[in-house]
Amino acid sequence: MKRKKWLTMVGITSVLMGSMLAGCGGGDEKTAGEDTSGGKDEKIEVTLAGWGGNPSEQKLLQQTLDEFEAKHPDIKVKLEVISEQYMDVIKTRLIGGEGPDVFYLDAFEAPALIETGVLEPLDKYVTDDFDINDFEKPLLDAFKGKDGKIYGFPKDYSTLALFYNKKMFQEAGVDVPKTWDELREAAKKLTKGTKVYGLGVAPELARLYYIAESKGGKVVTDNKASFADPKVVEALQPIVDMHLKDKSAAQPSETGAGWGGEMFGQGKAAMVIEGNWAIPFLQDTFPNLEYGTAEIPTINGKKATMAYTVAYVMNKDSKKKKAAWELISYLTGKEGMKTWTSKGYALPTRKSVAAELGYDKDPLRGPLVAGASYATVWQNGTNLPIIMNNFNNQFVSAFLGERPLDEALKEAQETANKEIESK
Repeated sequence: MKRKKWLTMVGITSVLMGSMLAGCGGGDEKTAGEDTSGGKDEKIEVTLAGWGGNPSEQKLLQQTLDEFEAKHPDIKVKLEVISEQYMDVIKTRLIGGEGPDVFYLDAFEAPALIETGVLEPLDKYVTDDFDINDFEKPLLDAFKGKDGKIYGFPKDYSTLALFYNKKMFQEAGVDVPKTWDELREAAKKLTKGTKVYGLGVAPELARLYYIAESKGGKVVTDNKASFADPKVVEALQPIVDMHLKDKSAAQPSETGAGWGGEMFGQGKAAMVIEGNWAIPFLQDTFPNLEYGTAEIPTINGKKATMAYTVAYVMNKDSKKKKAAWELISYLTGKEGMKTWTSKGYALPTRKSVAAELGYDKDPLRGPLVAGASYATVWQNGTNLPIIMNNFNNQFVSAFLGERPLDEALKEAQETANKEIESK
C-alpha cells in the first residue's frame, strides 16, 4: 500500500457515474475464462496496472511478480505504473476498450465501478484451497456488489492506531489512554502552548468517519449525505472543542507540517492517529524517536477505527481471463501476499499471513492488525466522493472556529444532496 496514496486520497474529487461506462462491460460469454494467444509456444501476456509506490515497494512488487512468472512459465506479466490521475486514466482506458486485464481498485471507488458492470465477478474462479475465509471480513466485503458477488480480492490495507511519544508521556506523567475521554484529558496535560499539541488532528471525513457515527448517527443514508444529524454533530463536537476550547489539538498545517506523521516526528504533537504508512516513514525520517502505538481509545465503550484497502480486480472485457485469475489468485494468495507484505510497508489482508509474519504480535503493528476485524472501511455507496468533499470543506471551517459545527454541517449536507440530485 502506498503511504502517499492514503495521505492524498481525500483530495479525490471525481466520482464515476454509472452512465460513463454503460455498455462497455459484458463481452462475449463464449470467451469467458479463455485465453487468446498466438500459439502454443507463445507466452500469454497479462497486463497489470497500478499506481506507483516508493522504490522499496516497487522492488517488492517486482519480486512477487518474478516469483509468479517462475511458477507460471506460460504467463508474462506486463506491469503498467500509472503515476498521476490513476482512476481517470483507468476509466478512460476502459471506455476505449483498452483497459488492463488486472488492476488496482481502491475500496473508496469500488461501489461506483462495480455498478457500471465493467468488472468480472470472481466467484466462479475460486477454489476451496484459495480459502476465502482467511481474509479479514470487512476488507473482503468492501469488494462485494449489491448482487452479493465478489469483484475483487483485497491485496493489503491499513487501519488507524494511536501513535504516542513515550518521552512526552513519561514527562507529563500520563498513561496511554484507553477511552476517548482519557485521551482528551491526556492531550491537555501533554500540550505546551503552541510548541507541542497533545493531539494532531486530520480534520477530514476519511479520518473522522468512525467518530462521526459513534453516537448512533449516520454519515450516509440511502446514498445521500445525512451527517447534519444531531447525533453526528454531538459525536464530532469534542474534536472541535479540543482545538478551540482546550487548545490541545491542531491540524498539521498549523504547525508547519505536511501531515500527521511529520507533525508527530517533529515533536509538535504528542499523539496522532495514523496508519501503517507512518511506521516506515518515522523509521526512515526520525530514527531516534521513541514512540509506541495502541488501538484507538474506545468511544462510548466501543472499539472503532477506519480501514483503507485496495483490491486486485479483473476487467470484464479481458480476453485472458484464465491467466488473469492465475495472477490475481497468486497475488492475493498466501504465498504472493507473504512476499508483498514481508517488509511491513503494507499489511496482509489474510489473517494467516499476518500471523505467519508476526504482525499480529508486533509491538508497533499489532494494534493496527487488531483493528482489522472491527474497522469501518472507507467506503459507502457511489456518492461518497461528493459527500466527502462537501463535509471536508465545511468541517474545517468549524474546526478553525469560523462557524458553529451544526451550522457548517447543515450547509454541507444540503449542498452535497443538491449535487447528488442534479447528477
